[in-house]
Amino acid sequence: MTVNEMFRLDDRVAIVTGASSGLGVAFAQALAEAGADVVLGARRVERLEETAALVRAAGRRAVTVATDVADPDSCQALVDAAVSELGRVDVLVNNAGVGTAVPATRETPEQFRQVIDVNLHGCYWMAQACGRVMQPGSSIVNISSVLGLTTAGLPQAAYAASKAGLIGLTRDLAQQWTGRKGIRVNAVAPGFFASEMTEQYPEGYLEAQQQRIPMARKGDPAELAATVVWLASPAGGYVTGQTLAVDGGMTIT
Repeated sequence: MTVNEMFRLDDRVAIVTGASSGLGVAFAQALAEAGADVVLGARRVERLEETAALVRAAGRRAVTVATDVADPDSCQALVDAAVSELGRVDVLVNNAGVGTAVPATRETPEQFRQVIDVNLHGCYWMAQACGRVMQPGSSIVNISSVLGLTTAGLPQAAYAASKAGLIGLTRDLAQQWTGRKGIRVNAVAPGFFASEMTEQYPEGYLEAQQQRIPMARKGDPAELAATVVWLASPAGGYVTGQTLAVDGGMTIT
């Protein structure tokens, strides 16, 4: 296998959660361009068809499934649909997530639990369902955040806790599954990339945070998607249990 071939995902099946917008769309398109068929999950199923069109434009098959990752049964249904429609699951990109910016003394139990339910519990339910059917050589990529490693000036206790928890979950699943099942489990910790979440930040916030970033700019979603493809593909075959910050250097400052 040549180096270029090692980055290919031909004839593999990938699941992407949170695939109706933002980074989830970029991940799905990149995986398709690398050769994978893609199963797309999100609560806003009507928007998944736009992502599916990008996958099909890359010459790959796409399946859309209404999915609420906070519900274990919904996660299992997504995996069942992947196996029924496309025969297997080789890659999971755990991307679905929500965020809040509520001061800790005012955050309600319901607000905190909702973030944990989607960002942490949802990733676990998806990994569980995929881990039951994945074959050796498969890969799980969890989308954490630099806010699981550092702070960034907003009150984001629930979000930061969920993303730090996901890093711990990544390590443990890699320890459990890499040797026994042949499933690699890694995480990426994105810095600031254009997404629905960044659209909700206060005016001037991103510009102020860029002073902390040695590369002095936001990331391009294609840069993050390329990292996910690497971790999902044979090119990342000797990497497991790791969290890779893709943040323009933010976490070294």
